[in-house]
Amino acid sequence: MTSPHREIVPLSSNVNRSPHSVSPLQTPHSGYHWENSSRRFFEGWYYRVTLPECQQTFAFMYSIEDPMGSQPYSGGSAQILGPDDEYLCRTFPNVQQFWAWRHALGLGHWRKTTNSPIIQPQATPLEPDYLEPDEFDRLILEGYQATATWHQGRLRDPGSGKMARWQYHIQPIYGWGDRAGTQQSTAGWLSKFQIFEPGWQILMAHGLATGWIEWNGQRYDFSKAPAYGEKNWGGAFPQKWFWLNCNLFEEASDLALTAGGGRRGILGWMESVAMIGIHYRGKFYEFAPWNSQVNWEINPWGYWHMHAKNDRHEIELTGTTHHSGTPLRAPTAAGLAFCCRDTMQGKLSLTLREKQGQNYNLLLQANSHLCGLEIGGSPWLEPWRSQTR
Repeated sequence: MTSPHREIVPLSSNVNRSPHSVSPLQTPHSGYHWENSSRRFFEGWYYRVTLPECQQTFAFMYSIEDPMGSQPYSGGSAQILGPDDEYLCRTFPNVQQFWAWRHALGLGHWRKTTNSPIIQPQATPLEPDYLEPDEFDRLILEGYQATATWHQGRLRDPGSGKMARWQYHIQPIYGWGDRAGTQQSTAGWLSKFQIFEPGWQILMAHGLATGWIEWNGQRYDFSKAPAYGEKNWGGAFPQKWFWLNCNLFEEASDLALTAGGGRRGILGWMESVAMIGIHYRGKFYEFAPWNSQVNWEINPWGYWHMHAKNDRHEIELTGTTHHSGTPLRAPTAAGLAFCCRDTMQGKLSLTLREKQGQNYNLLLQANSHLCGLEIGGSPWLEPWRSQTR
């Protein structure tokens, strides 16, 4: 169990001043974690936009493995979970064409470049780094770049013919903590040390995205659509995990939920942990092993239930889906592999209560039918019931 104290980033933190790099809500661990070593290593990023008008979601997942190169699993990937849980994936074998900022959120990777409006591969590779949006459009035939406030890219799967292009601005609303306060490390202040494997950080619990996404010839324009971002990293891989995420609710516009748990490594042994984080009306409600009792029951698919209580609040979550979900790839000890299943069209009910005297009185009740639900790892032969204190 970790200390109740937090690793924090002051709002005035002096970080890399590269384009779009600084957000007043920057969380710890926003920067790239690789230590320039040859040890087994991965880092992954997740960006999502939910479109209320068409009731669809786009989730973008990026990863880099063994960035030193010339190792069995060296390389990157970009995956998109699109409308109706459709799937697109491209690998990026050349780690030399990946870039990421050390002190702020910023990353990119590309496969093909051009030096003219005519679609021709560029003879001399570009030095990988952030490009202004018009430069990216002119020079990059396939790839992506993403920061705390900007996200852009294009992918094409030559086998299936599926294509995607996107370009949108992000306005962060919540990082991980009170809106007006210091931003926290999702796994507690000890996560700044190499203790937990893998690490996990919510980069932006809630934001507003404005721009467009093209998906197989159909264009989606949006303004102030709910957006979300997180990341994970490390030299080891979780054995088993689950995840619930939603920031578009029917009863509340200023509400965001992220919850998850798994079996992770800590100093050579494994532990089961879980947490729930709620952002609502400028305030952060945290239920984690260092301040709450957290219980969960997660089925192999279709049913997610969590309950947590501390000396001030109590929360209950139930996620369900009749969709079959989409298999996704994730970094494993044996490289990128299909080892998790997601849907962005799950149903969610959320109840938050506040303690008054000896009773917990209702503070918030909300529902959604556009919740992200995931299970990963193994074994998932029966429901997983557990708790942390």
